[in-house]
Amino acid sequence: MTARTALAGTLARVRARGAVRALVSQGQPGLSLRTHDGRWTGLDADVARAVAAAVAGDPEAVDWRPASPAERLTRLAAGEADLTVCNVSWTMGREAAHGLLFAGVTCYDGEGFLVPAASGVTDPAALAGHRVAVHAGSTTPANLAAWYGPRGLAVHPVAFDDPRRALDAYASGECAAYVLDKVALAGARRTLPDPAAHRILPAEISREPMAAVVRDDDPGWFRICRWVLQLLFAAEYETHRAGRAAVARQAGRHGPAAGLDTGWAARVLDAVGSYAELYERNLGHASGLDVPRGPNELWTRGGLHYAVPLY
Repeated sequence: MTARTALAGTLARVRARGAVRALVSQGQPGLSLRTHDGRWTGLDADVARAVAAAVAGDPEAVDWRPASPAERLTRLAAGEADLTVCNVSWTMGREAAHGLLFAGVTCYDGEGFLVPAASGVTDPAALAGHRVAVHAGSTTPANLAAWYGPRGLAVHPVAFDDPRRALDAYASGECAAYVLDKVALAGARRTLPDPAAHRILPAEISREPMAAVVRDDDPGWFRICRWVLQLLFAAEYETHRAGRAAVARQAGRHGPAAGLDTGWAARVLDAVGSYAELYERNLGHASGLDVPRGPNELWTRGGLHYAVPLY
């Protein structure tokens, strides 16, 4: 099967049904969360909208499919979705075992700890011997073992299929801490009755490059998703020099070769903006979470996101 033949597969099916099937979380503020009016919000949700704008012409043409951490990759591999944007970390084991490809990092993060402010805990070592709430199917248990083991310490991870149950177990005192990627912890903390009564420890015990994921059987679809994401970074980098319209034209002219039209990039940027706008809206000061960009800055500002050229 050639790349051009494969391209017709996922893209044609998306257009025939009129929507991108996207696996998202069961509810992570700032990443993917369904509001009371039924609208999905968050950084991951906006990445799905960007793909829908490019391929279906409508950023709202998304069939949202909430998934638990344990099933977010198996359901994609089984063909139940076209894309996973579900705060899932890119690892070699996941890509190799499931027949998947990670299309690019959406958010760099690290595993952290949410603890009661009154507990006096300031370092993960103080949690040794305690129960901590984690997500089933996540990398957290392995990260905990890798951090505590060499120190001759251990914690007792309690895994939950539903993130809400994990947070409830922490909030009720059943577990001494909630261990999760720090960006996701910022959102979880905000949902507690008194966020100020809880703190996220400064320490990070892992590398968690959260990424968009597709199956590895369609290189054309992988290419589209990868370049939709790259467009967001390039738009942030190039806009100050060339302007958004020029960025959209530059990327748009390659659309027909990728199975898209020349207006795909303009639709994406009109729908979600550049990565800077997307981050600020969902995780930055405007969101109320106020998560510093840190490694999620462009490389020109000391971050890890590198804008691949569009020419």
